[in-house]
Amino acid sequence: MRILHISSAQAFGGGERYLADLANALVARGHDVFAVLRPDSPLVSELTSLPASNLVYLPLRNSLDAHSAGKLASFVKKNKIQLIHAHMARDYPLAAYACRRNPDARLIVTRHVLFPLNRLHRITLSRVARVVAVSDAVGRQLLMQKVIPRELVTVIHNGIDIDRFDKAKSEFDRRQFCNRWDVPEKGILIGSVGSLNPLKGHEQFLQAAALLTAQYPDAFFIVAGIDVTPGQINRANLERVIRELKLETKFRFIGKMDDVAPLFCALDIFVSASHSESFGLVIAEAMATETPIVATETEGAKEILRNGETGLLVKVRDVPDLANAIGKLLADEELRLRIGRRAGEEVRRRFTLEKMVNATEQVYQESVNQKPGLPEKVPAL
Repeated sequence: MRILHISSAQAFGGGERYLADLANALVARGHDVFAVLRPDSPLVSELTSLPASNLVYLPLRNSLDAHSAGKLASFVKKNKIQLIHAHMARDYPLAAYACRRNPDARLIVTRHVLFPLNRLHRITLSRVARVVAVSDAVGRQLLMQKVIPRELVTVIHNGIDIDRFDKAKSEFDRRQFCNRWDVPEKGILIGSVGSLNPLKGHEQFLQAAALLTAQYPDAFFIVAGIDVTPGQINRANLERVIRELKLETKFRFIGKMDDVAPLFCALDIFVSASHSESFGLVIAEAMATETPIVATETEGAKEILRNGETGLLVKVRDVPDLANAIGKLLADEELRLRIGRRAGEEVRRRFTLEKMVNATEQVYQESVNQKPGLPEKVPAL
């Protein structure tokens, strides 16, 4: 199949990991895969299996970017694209326009988030062949809104490239990692991964850390993530919290990491303090390295983890509950090992990249086999 992915992403997160792993795997299976990206896209370095000639750069300024929409439609026609797969809501109208200009192409969109679609999406997605939800929670959200017909919504859980994490574990050098990121080699490393956005709960993570440092003086806390706000306002706020809590010698920001797998190998405990997660890809990644997990009871975390068996779940925004759960793992190495081992078994059973790609290929094939709808008048942009 000839498949075109479109993404205007400017930062790399779970949705971008999904796109990169899916696109690379599809190439390995013999498909012709293309990608339309912004010139400064973080996906460029991750789409390692795609020939440079298959990467197309457009401004993709917003959902009403007429120039990008026209160029996209022309590219689809010239390259006889069969499937256009869009991953961000602001890209849906551009992808839909290209499909209307090319009736033989089918539109697939993936919903990576729980944020609701608006009423305009009922028009934009009127000819969508299939909407993929990355979790049951996202699927329920889509059905509740009644924007997409039930028969067009398919849940396909995010998949993890287990081989990548197994390789990272076999090659991991703790001393080298700690020297590179200036963190203590000895003691307990407790960390979180995610953009420096208040919704990721990093402030509550810091507050829990402050409650634990007196009882566990060998514990050290780290956060991997960047702040994309102008002037790095979110990071400045977190740095203020660190000073107020007197955590300067117990905490480190380690910024952007091109590969988070070594971080999960280094951590003794992974913490997700998010206020909302549609799936929680980083949770599944931590599971792949058998790192014990404490996570807030977001919709995504509850779908991935079994409380007390493959991780510990705590109330959202509840700092004492979060600190108590981390403390429970700190106090019991056997529990940490048992939970980590079961988490590793669970992710290999439920959330592999192979399962995700198989299910996506099936959606693609079914969509290509659909009869095109009646010709529609192409709206002006």
